[in-house]
Amino acid sequence: MTHFQPGILDPVPPAARYLTFSLKPGIQPHETLNKLATYTDGIRLVVGLGPSLILALGKTIEPLSNFPIFTGVGIDIPSTPAALWCWLRDDDRGNLINRTHLLCDLLQDAFECNSIIDGFKHGSGRDLTGYEDGTENPKGDDALAAAFLQNAGPGETGSSFVAVQTWIHDLPCFRRMPQQEQDETIGRRISDNEELVSPPASAHTQRTEQESFSPEAFVLRRSMPWADAEAEGLNFVAFGKDFSAFEAQLKRMVGAEDGIIDALFKFTTPISGAYFWCPPMCEEKLDLRAIHL
Repeated sequence: MTHFQPGILDPVPPAARYLTFSLKPGIQPHETLNKLATYTDGIRLVVGLGPSLILALGKTIEPLSNFPIFTGVGIDIPSTPAALWCWLRDDDRGNLINRTHLLCDLLQDAFECNSIIDGFKHGSGRDLTGYEDGTENPKGDDALAAAFLQNAGPGETGSSFVAVQTWIHDLPCFRRMPQQEQDETIGRRISDNEELVSPPASAHTQRTEQESFSPEAFVLRRSMPWADAEAEGLNFVAFGKDFSAFEAQLKRMVGAEDGIIDALFKFTTPISGAYFWCPPMCEEKLDLRAIHL
């Protein structure tokens, strides 16, 4: 039975690793992808295929494309495409390290690892600013409708598209803000997570209120904080049945609609952006029929 990768719908784990890979020049990835399909359970490992990899196979998956560059006043949101994205999920960081080596060994004939980001759950699911993340996520049937293709045919029904961005926070800058300014930047009170009655138009909640778009722009967010010795921030991950909802939100954030810039940009900056297609599962492995594997 065809089914989506369950880890997409599951709550974020205590620990995670996000890996991106490029395809080695002149290599046919078919055999390695079949090995990856068997290795992937869709729970502890969620996999996304990038546009360049799909093209290397001589196939297309609509509407998969490279991440577009978004520009606002003083804002540049980059596009950093990759061939393959792997989201390792666990409750133990040591397991993630060991599983990273196993995964890279499995992929080494065709792929080269370009980046590894360690994510973690903070408190009940908070950003490093202390504010709850993903509060407005759709739930139940609404989550299924927002995140997955339905009735799309063999190998595509149950698949999802994911937008992935790494954001670097300037936490000292954020903490220098008075509490009221922090709340007005996010659009919620940190004390009880309630939306402000009259938030500024630049508040993040106002820029991304999913019901305010036409059509409504619902995505399923599975973002997690990240940190290393040099920086920290949020690894933004948003699943959808296509990319239209994500792009509508990001265009409004950079002021493309009305010139109003999301207040988040006062303290955080995206340094990457990539799109991937997440195949469904069939008989306990990745279903790659849509790309004829």
